[in-house]
Amino acid sequence: MRIGVSSYSFASSISAGRLDLPGAVDAAADLGAAHLEIAAAELVDDPALVETVRSRAEARSLPLASYVVGADLRGEDTEEQIERLTAHLGVAEALGIPRIRHDVLPWAWREESPEEFEAALERIVPAAREVSDRAAAKGITTTVENHGMGINDPERLIRLITLVDRPTFRATLDVGNFLCVAADPVLSVRRLLPFAEVVHLKDFRIREQSPGPGWLGTLGDRAILGTVVGWGDLPLSTIVRDVVASGFEGPVSIEFEGPEDDQFAVGEGLRQARALVEGVAA
Repeated sequence: MRIGVSSYSFASSISAGRLDLPGAVDAAADLGAAHLEIAAAELVDDPALVETVRSRAEARSLPLASYVVGADLRGEDTEEQIERLTAHLGVAEALGIPRIRHDVLPWAWREESPEEFEAALERIVPAAREVSDRAAAKGITTTVENHGMGINDPERLIRLITLVDRPTFRATLDVGNFLCVAADPVLSVRRLLPFAEVVHLKDFRIREQSPGPGWLGTLGDRAILGTVVGWGDLPLSTIVRDVVASGFEGPVSIEFEGPEDDQFAVGEGLRQARALVEGVAA
């Protein structure tokens, strides 16, 4: 199993100015990551930075596995969104990245009625199909993540993938995000694995009520807080066993979003993840 890291894991250091994106490449390589995902970076208008990141990754022998960008394909500006995503496809191509994960809904969006979701889906499907076709022409696979509140449930994401009906339109499977919509992580991972192109490995502390600031309230009226992989309450040993047993061969990326020091958290998370995989093998 190839265990890498998402650059999103270094968000605290990047926002504080302790790291830039090329520095995140170095940090990931120094910590022994097998690959890096490029996330939370606006690179469309900065070709010099694109080239710096590409050459730095090449110099450090660190594959760039996926490129992550936001999008909202349900609104009146869908054509503009498609063109913006097409520009990001150009960035992914320049970086030599074979996968791009894009959103289809804003993170916090949640329908007020079943009809509202169905109306959004009618707009999302042809737009996602168009982006997928444009990506496939460049040899790039597009994915949507179980992310946020609107498209997080595994059955919704599988339905979207089925409706788009393209072999190069698949899922980025985040093992922890299901908690946001009160879906069982183990059962949801098993359900979504056949559709997965990328797996995000993360961990959360889970409480029945929020202990204080920084905790996220879920649709199941519980509270979660990101933490180092292996330090939280997710049943990661079972989840990793299921991922291994499925024969999944794509990239598995640590995605850290907790209050701990991010460079320590990524290194420790990689160590914990490798131990989980070794435990399965044993």
